Amino acid sequence: MKALVRWGATLGLIGSTLLGTVFVGNLPVLALSEQQIKEKLDSVPVYLITNDKGLPLSRPLPEGQNGQKLGGSVTGVYLSRQEAQAFIKQLQSTNKDPKMADIVKSLQVTAVPLGIIYQQLQQTKNQPNRLVFAFKPVEQDVKGALELLNQSGQKIDQFRSVPIFAVRFAPDQGYVPIKLTNDKEQVVPLFVSKQDALGLLNQVKPKYPKADIQVIDIDGVIKTLQDKNEDWLKQVVLVPSQESREYIRTLPKDSATGNNRQPAAKPKR
Repeated sequence: MKALVRWGATLGLIGSTLLGTVFVGNLPVLALSEQQIKEKLDSVPVYLITNDKGLPLSRPLPEGQNGQKLGGSVTGVYLSRQEAQAFIKQLQSTNKDPKMADIVKSLQVTAVPLGIIYQQLQQTKNQPNRLVFAFKPVEQDVKGALELLNQSGQKIDQFRSVPIFAVRFAPDQGYVPIKLTNDKEQVVPLFVSKQDALGLLNQVKPKYPKADIQVIDIDGVIKTLQDKNEDWLKQVVLVPSQESREYIRTLPKDSATGNNRQPAAKPKR
């Protein structure tokens, strides 16, 4: 949870001053390490439904095509804390099994950094009885992703992953970076929420009329971080949704950073 608190110290600065160009280093560098990837993913909280012992609510994996047992179990990973809470309420109101009453009653929503899920997947990917994570993105953002893809000429009816939204200067140009005013650092934001991406797009449009939003999935983002030897990838930051940012602000102070809140930076004109 400390990773989420550390993010709280800078989340107010995301969305500040826009830069006019994307800086891409000329010299190739090593692809990001597993730890660097985890740290980038740590900026996004995800939500598990857990019991009173902190163990995720899970169910056995379904049988394979020939009736063979796959082993392992699956648990839901929500991008919205509110949607996870709504699922618990629904489960509690519809449960008719007396044997399950105490278990269902004790269910709670537990936030963990996305990097922890990534780390767990990497460590257990070859284990037959592993815990499989079924991601449950926000429905509104899934619909928004499909709308953008269809507008760009891609006929897609379903989006099977977590959509990520990136603002580009134009379809054939680079991503729009922003500057963190506290330390002059420039970053390339990838948004979990379409609404946040629209906010940046609206700032860019007057100067760059061809600017648009590219839809990526989280798997593609991770694969790029793992495989590409490009210096600008170090600048990539994942920006959690407004709901999650508000949740992060409620976390207690981190003794290592002193405070998990800073006033939001205003865009420079």
